[in-house]
Amino acid sequence: MKTLPSGVAYYARSPKFSDQSIPENLLDSHRTKTMTWANIVVTQGRILYRILEPRIEEHELSPDRSGVVEPQVPHELEVMGDVRFHLEFYR
Repeated sequence: MKTLPSGVAYYARSPKFSDQSIPENLLDSHRTKTMTWANIVVTQGRILYRILEPRIEEHELSPDRSGVVEPQVPHELEVMGDVRFHLEFYR
């Protein structure tokens, strides 16, 4: 799992999502904008974070393990039951 690089600064946070309210586009392949990093913060339950390029990687996220999204790297999420999470954005 990547880590946020030094020098990036927090600039926004998504609403809180659940397995009932997660936007459909997060479940399919999508990318962050150029120069935009994200941190997937799970506050309850588990999410499977799948990085799709340059090779497929799967990481199980939980309240003890967040997931860093690199700029422009295709990825998708899979909820694993009852979950609560939000996204933090950095540039």
